Amino acid sequence: MQRAKFIYTTLVYLLLIVTFVLFIFPFFLMIINSFKGNWEILENPFALPTSISFRQFSEAIVKMNFVTTLRNSVVITVISVALIIVTSAMTAYHMVRNKSVFNNAFFSVLVASMIIPFQSLMIPMLIIYGAKLQLIERFPMPLLILLYGGFGSAMSVFIFHGFLKSVPYELEEASFIDGCTSKQTFFLIVLPILKPTAVTLLILNSMWIWNDYLLPSLILTKPHLLTMPIQMKVFNGTYMDNWELLIPALLLTILPMIVVYLIAQKQIIQGVMSGSIK
Repeated sequence: MQRAKFIYTTLVYLLLIVTFVLFIFPFFLMIINSFKGNWEILENPFALPTSISFRQFSEAIVKMNFVTTLRNSVVITVISVALIIVTSAMTAYHMVRNKSVFNNAFFSVLVASMIIPFQSLMIPMLIIYGAKLQLIERFPMPLLILLYGGFGSAMSVFIFHGFLKSVPYELEEASFIDGCTSKQTFFLIVLPILKPTAVTLLILNSMWIWNDYLLPSLILTKPHLLTMPIQMKVFNGTYMDNWELLIPALLLTILPMIVVYLIAQKQIIQGVMSGSIK
């Protein structure tokens, strides 16, 4: 019995180690190749760098206009995620606490909208917001933030809705007895309880918005408004890609999300399980 348990445990750990190596290996290649020149990368991308130099990072920062591009990505991501979390939590709270045929139907339609591919909405969106209303030309960044708020609300409402059904209504009744309004009850009582789910949605939506290429490439047409994934195209040429600058730029692009994920990772599993099972 103990031998069988030992073999099972060993196989589990081996599987975990292999999975870890498969996932971490591309990131390892990115790190070691970020210190190499073009020909060294093309000659053997798996070899360690012969020397450590940060010249590629400084040149990449200058060429990609790093400060402006980073600011654009941070502004769009932070405002969009805050908009998604607050509005989705309020919407889910209203639906859970106010049962009606309209709310049930609206929730069903909202959840069903998650299966609609974005590609089917691209042309109508460009016609309406671009050719008709001219919003893409006049207010590209606010429009992009609102679009992210709309596209990200369905999944967020669904997860918040599942969690809120497990929150006892007696907590809110006690706050009403103490003189709190509905607005105060939501922001002071309910919203803090939603912290694990909110942190999970913060991570998921931040990674999606930060790494998104397609939607910003359709909306942000001015060079000074480009986000970091779009700005990567400055390293691509007609006949050759500038790998020695592209790889350090990619590393600089993904580092902020890695930091955010590491800070909030303890809440992720708890939030997902709470929102989908309860």
